[in-house]
Amino acid sequence: MAKEELTVEQLAEKIFQASGGIENVASVTHCMTRVRMTVRDQSKVSKQGLQDIPGVLGVVNDEQLQVIIGPGKVNKVANAMAAQAGVDLGQEIPLAATSGKEAVNAKAAEMKAAQKAKQKQSPIKSVLKDISNIFVPMIPAFVGAGLVAGIASVMTNMITAGMINGDTWNYYVMILNILKNGMFFYLVIFTGVNAAQVFKANPTLGGVIGSVVLLTGMNPDAPITNLFTGDALAAGQGGIIGVIFAVWLLAKLETVLHRVIPEAIDIIVTPTLCLLAIGLAEIFLIMPLAGFISDSLVGSINWVLNVGGAFSGFVLGATFLPMVMFGLHQILTPIHIQMIEATGSTQLLPILAMAGAGQVGAAFALWIRLRKDKELSEMIKGALPVGILGIGEPLIYGVTLPLGRPFITACIGGGIGGAVIGALSNIGATAIGPSGVALIPLIANGRWLGYIFGLLAGYAGGFVATYFFGIPKDRLAAVNAVEEVADAPTAATTPVTAAAPETIELYAVAEGTVHEIAESSDPVFSQKMMGDGYFVAPENGKIFAPAAGTVTTIFPTKHAIGITTPNGLEILLHMGVDTVELQGKPFKILVKEGQQVTAATQIAEVDLAELAAHKKAAEMLVVLTNMEKVDSETMTANGSVTSGTPVMTLQVK
Repeated sequence: MAKEELTVEQLAEKIFQASGGIENVASVTHCMTRVRMTVRDQSKVSKQGLQDIPGVLGVVNDEQLQVIIGPGKVNKVANAMAAQAGVDLGQEIPLAATSGKEAVNAKAAEMKAAQKAKQKQSPIKSVLKDISNIFVPMIPAFVGAGLVAGIASVMTNMITAGMINGDTWNYYVMILNILKNGMFFYLVIFTGVNAAQVFKANPTLGGVIGSVVLLTGMNPDAPITNLFTGDALAAGQGGIIGVIFAVWLLAKLETVLHRVIPEAIDIIVTPTLCLLAIGLAEIFLIMPLAGFISDSLVGSINWVLNVGGAFSGFVLGATFLPMVMFGLHQILTPIHIQMIEATGSTQLLPILAMAGAGQVGAAFALWIRLRKDKELSEMIKGALPVGILGIGEPLIYGVTLPLGRPFITACIGGGIGGAVIGALSNIGATAIGPSGVALIPLIANGRWLGYIFGLLAGYAGGFVATYFFGIPKDRLAAVNAVEEVADAPTAATTPVTAAAPETIELYAVAEGTVHEIAESSDPVFSQKMMGDGYFVAPENGKIFAPAAGTVTTIFPTKHAIGITTPNGLEILLHMGVDTVELQGKPFKILVKEGQQVTAATQIAEVDLAELAAHKKAAEMLVVLTNMEKVDSETMTANGSVTSGTPVMTLQVK
């Protein structure tokens, strides 16, 4: 008898079940024909159960658990499994928080998510989030390769300046550059791979699309023609932003083709069509467009240079980094060479070097203002020394650009440094070399003090502009939310000055059945990690206050309300388990922050059917979050209750 046909989602769910459940699977990925899983406990895997699933062609349980699906369908099943686990392909699937530390971290993440829900989503924020997800995984390689590049830069410039012997040191510089180029020369490939993962395209195809801009294999004697200008197409035109845009197009096309191409030939047809369509668009549209813009900029740059002075320095210093991102900075090389041939130095390079100084100053400001953001602080600590040495990619792509506003204020800082260099005038470099501190040996005519003064101005400009105007409000708010987890949800409470009685009653918040909090299905609450209390399994959606007091906190996702009693007891009403992800949909809040309530006050309406539809436990939890004020607590009711029934008596200090 033929096996029944399952949808992709059903097949993914059954594979998880037979593999011991999602919690037993550490990660999911796939190859051409197989879903590959790393499992935590092999004894929980049912090989026969997997083989009996309709659509499974076979099972191999080796170092990885491999479920054979076949070409054309395997990628869809693997993506569905990743989506059900809430991770990307290849990412570790987290275990449910069971230890105290894990549970508190989970609640911290919930508080942070609730705070982020306040922030309005916009296309710009979505783009910046994608950029962050593309470049943050590269930070360790950026930092390591950047430090190697910085050392090589200093040595190269010292050789050029005649400060050290090139015959001795050029060999070592060559070795360092080989190590550095593994990251920076092929950055477009790494960007393509990561962008494909972010946009849900095939990562290898993304890497190929990224490599196209290198024009590998093009005959220099018969180059590809720029359709807009008729000139030869130059490698790198379009830059990192061009690669990201091309991979975004790849993801869109790949999704459409997977939907319309028959599964039997999908593995052959889809990647071929994607590579042809997107690769050709990249060569003949995206790169030439960037080249056309580059050529159009030449006249503008020459005009700015002719104006000279502080104005010229500010404009060039502020706009250099955006030019780098779009691969437009190559047009400056002939200008540098022409200046060096005519005057013995390029006065343009020291000005452009200020763009990196602005990034350094911005990073210092972010480090100070967001120092409690551990992840960001670690990235900044790694990228700062590299940036000071003149390698700006870690700071640009890992720190300021993903945050949005700091990138703009960093560019302003670069403009300020450039204005200082331009105003001082006659500060040039004898050769084209890396910027930052590494450029000092190449400064002509002993004017290196003026260059250092410009660097300091760039640092200061980027710092001040970012400190006061460039800190992302949502990032700062999210950091504050995590800091407040220890005493959430009452970080925003107002002092209550009324006299504190010795005894206080807490009441049932709904009609239903009251239970001790140890019976909660949420381990954080059942193990009393947030405090003692109780919960009511409601029979209807009318929710009342557990005690008299002041509403001090209403979470943005509406799933939790904080109340402070006149004697300072802090109570958290948490409606449902794991309901923060529902973004407030089942909840209607009937009170406002600062409002006085009693046990007779209905404070919320909950759609119990909506909770059930999302498989969320309808536990109306009442938690005492500052147990240090409680001498003792006694449950005075159990079983069926109505709203307003006394269920717990507290002796308050």
